[in-house]
Amino acid sequence: MPSADHDLGPQHLRQPATTVTGEPRDRSPEHAEPSRFIPHVQGLRAIAVLAVVLYHFWPARFSGGFIGVDIFFVISGFLITAHLMRELTATGGVRLGQFWARRARRLLPASLLVLLFCALVAMSPYLTPTSALPNEVREILASTFYVENWYLALNSADYLNHAGDPTTVQHYWSLSLEEQFYVMWPLLMLLAAWIGVKWFRGATRRAVITTLAVVSVLSFVFCVVFTITNPAPAYFVTFGRMWQFGVGAMVALVPMLRVRHAIGSFVLGWGGIAVLLYVIFQFDGQTPFPGYMALLPTLGAAAVIAASNTERWWYPTRILAIRPAQFVGDISYSLYLWHWPLIIIAPSVPFWGLTIYHRVALLLLCFVLAWLTKRFVEDPARGWKVLTSRPARVTLWSSLGAMLVVAAVASAAWIVNAPTYNDGVRAIQELQESPPPCFGAASVLDPACEGTDFGETILPAPGFAGIDRPEDEQCFVQLTDARPVSCTFGSDDPDAPRIALIGDSHAYQLLSTFQRIADEEGWQLVTWFKGACPWNTTPLATPGAFGDACTQWRDRVEAALADADLDAVFTAAIANTPYSSAGYDSAHDAAVAGYVDAWDEVLDRGIPVITVVDNPVWETDPNKCLRTRDAAECDGPRSDVLVADDPLRDAASARDSVTLLDFTDVFCGAETCAPVVGGANVYRDQDHLTVTFADTLAPWYTAAIEERLGSRVE
Repeated sequence: MPSADHDLGPQHLRQPATTVTGEPRDRSPEHAEPSRFIPHVQGLRAIAVLAVVLYHFWPARFSGGFIGVDIFFVISGFLITAHLMRELTATGGVRLGQFWARRARRLLPASLLVLLFCALVAMSPYLTPTSALPNEVREILASTFYVENWYLALNSADYLNHAGDPTTVQHYWSLSLEEQFYVMWPLLMLLAAWIGVKWFRGATRRAVITTLAVVSVLSFVFCVVFTITNPAPAYFVTFGRMWQFGVGAMVALVPMLRVRHAIGSFVLGWGGIAVLLYVIFQFDGQTPFPGYMALLPTLGAAAVIAASNTERWWYPTRILAIRPAQFVGDISYSLYLWHWPLIIIAPSVPFWGLTIYHRVALLLLCFVLAWLTKRFVEDPARGWKVLTSRPARVTLWSSLGAMLVVAAVASAAWIVNAPTYNDGVRAIQELQESPPPCFGAASVLDPACEGTDFGETILPAPGFAGIDRPEDEQCFVQLTDARPVSCTFGSDDPDAPRIALIGDSHAYQLLSTFQRIADEEGWQLVTWFKGACPWNTTPLATPGAFGDACTQWRDRVEAALADADLDAVFTAAIANTPYSSAGYDSAHDAAVAGYVDAWDEVLDRGIPVITVVDNPVWETDPNKCLRTRDAAECDGPRSDVLVADDPLRDAASARDSVTLLDFTDVFCGAETCAPVVGGANVYRDQDHLTVTFADTLAPWYTAAIEERLGSRVE
């Protein structure tokens, strides 16, 4: 998060008393001391914000650009610690109210402006899918009160591999974390100073350095361990990030870490930039992060800051001080605030395309809005005399009032749209209970439905497709949860055929459909699901805790299957799962072998296996297109959305006792794949089927299972 502390920085930390001005303690001056502006740090801010923005615009090209926020954390630790230490050394304390008031005036006006914009967007069903509204409002509220990082941590959102629809304010997690730093850090420094005075003969500086170093080491250890054991929340948890602020603080507090020697500064500065560029292009969503891997961008940023020599024009300190870098650094805070909501909203804007030209135009719009916000919101708000000429508490109470206004608007967005949301939920329930004849897959697979035309019908409506998902989330484990959670549905008759449904989220998307089948056919359904972890014995290519949890879950499911009395097993999986190719010619061959090996455990017991070729996977949720364009304009090229060599297909061909269902001709024609089939909205996001559409495939799932059950009886 760009902290926007443009005017703070360490200069002669040991001599602050000569520059402190006498100011009334009941007033809130913009700065307790004269400015310490460091141009190359401002240039580093430009690198950081460009990394994040370009990553969000082109995640495949700038796959590690998410480390931009780590750079911001180091910069903030450096600038804020230096500022606080100057005041602490000069006055023996820190005027907390004034410090927090300055932060509020500096950060809240632009932040709350963007949140207000997002709340107004959420109020419009044309720009926000109604199905996404509850989560959108919750996250706006969490962001308004700067607890978005904890909201995401507690809800286990995977920032780097997020498969659902992110909200317009998800990027506020880093702002929330940094605001928490602003609250805790001065308190920590004051505590350290008190300890220094009371027990170390007034060695305030040494006590502060020691305290922050200890906290940073403990934070780093926590970060590494938590990333290994629980990586998704580890990305957001505050204490797991404090060490990055601490690294910046050490550069500010320890003079020997700031290198002024010409050659040393040159090597350190360019070396730090090289490290940052390396991670921006080489890290990706599979990198175990933050953890120990966060050392690279953190130390790289610290190295750039520590390089202090400015003698030659080719030194990084001079290159980063050129006007374009300074301009981007100046608007970095507002650019960070605006870019993500515009990316999320743009696909919902009528006539806005997804071509490279539209993306570049949107990027330029982000820069324009950022400059306007800096010029007319950030800068004026920082010097508002109505606040700066009054006690700090006036600013703080005014800030709380502004936050409550934004929260009220966000709440109004839900109140206004709640009836529509509830009507949409009821409409989906009625549709699933009484679908039209020849609806969905039947329009393609049932010969009696040939020629049926649903016109422009799309059910469920694109604005509601996101909620058309299985309801029994307790049956679906994710991330590092390795528990073999099993759920049972359908008949309680001990003689009823027992069918297992096993796999990743592409098996879980069929749960509601299979529940209905089990109820209608008198079967008992037992399930095992884990997100991004197909029923396969080949390890995932995903490193760290996630891959380990998948392996453990598979082993435990295998043990459960060994004790289970089953009549058939149905499995499904997303086709582009990354598998380790160790010991095989390719990851595809490894995946095929892993499926066959897993299935043999039940096939050898005479239990048949039924599987299905995966459905298309879209780059973005096709509902965004369907809400603003004709359905025909939203078709995707078959070569782009359909995995041609699904390993499930090849694995099924290797065993005669495995039944393979292939509905590719339902989803796709010869050249394109459609998001609407027979009037049914096929997808609830970029790769998961709506329950409504999955239900239209039920007769063919049922027939395949019944055929295998019949052959087993014979």
